[in-house]
Amino acid sequence: MVEATGLRGLSGKVALVTGGGQGIGRALALRLAAEGCKLALFDINPAAAEETAQLAGDAVVKIYSVDVGDYGAVQSAVAAVEQDLGPIWVLVNNAGWDRPMPFLKTDTALWEKIIRINLHGPLNLHHAVCARMSERGAGRVVNIASDAARVGTSDEAVYSACKGGLISFTKSVARELARKNVLLNVVCPGPTNTPMMAAVLGEGDQAVKWKDAMVRGIPLKRMGEPEDYAGIVSFLASEDAAYITGQTISVSGGMNMI
Repeated sequence: MVEATGLRGLSGKVALVTGGGQGIGRALALRLAAEGCKLALFDINPAAAEETAQLAGDAVVKIYSVDVGDYGAVQSAVAAVEQDLGPIWVLVNNAGWDRPMPFLKTDTALWEKIIRINLHGPLNLHHAVCARMSERGAGRVVNIASDAARVGTSDEAVYSACKGGLISFTKSVARELARKNVLLNVVCPGPTNTPMMAAVLGEGDQAVKWKDAMVRGIPLKRMGEPEDYAGIVSFLASEDAAYITGQTISVSGGMNMI
């Protein structure tokens, strides 16, 4: 049995985590399960999400194969979550994707894919979930952006634009929904050891050099791990964060002190 760790107001609540099959999304889902949440995992790879469910032990977990860029599919899946598990208390928009390369070498097809997943996806989820939260007069949203949105990152211009847009969008909707007690905040990870990062870096000596260069720029002298973000996300989802909305929090080992 996963043991609760003490944040207020999460036990028995429904947490919807997108991209919950691996990396940061898996770590966030497992921590929310440890806090007593019932999990709805949205992932385009249901087999990966099933692995997360197995790791969650006795927690209640339902898996939904969803392309977050498909508005109709998102609406249907959100309705299914509330029918299966109950009202969604917290939405964690974590699903993301990128293929780093210099902007002038990219094409519109790549832009559209990056935007569809990283910007249209969260917009779709907000539209489907926040309407329900607003009607009930309660809810939390935690959006996973990136420090790339705050300072820019070479070879990730379109991705950075999406994540910067997500920060601005979060602040705007936080203002709109504050009177409905729907609170929205953003967490910005720094460089993190995830499958996506491994795919970006590749293998061999060059990958080691890139990783070492990133670590040299981090005051805490290590890459982030998925579990490094689980505490702040769970806190923002809890009643302990009932007076926090519209904020952007960097979790990057001190890399960007802004």
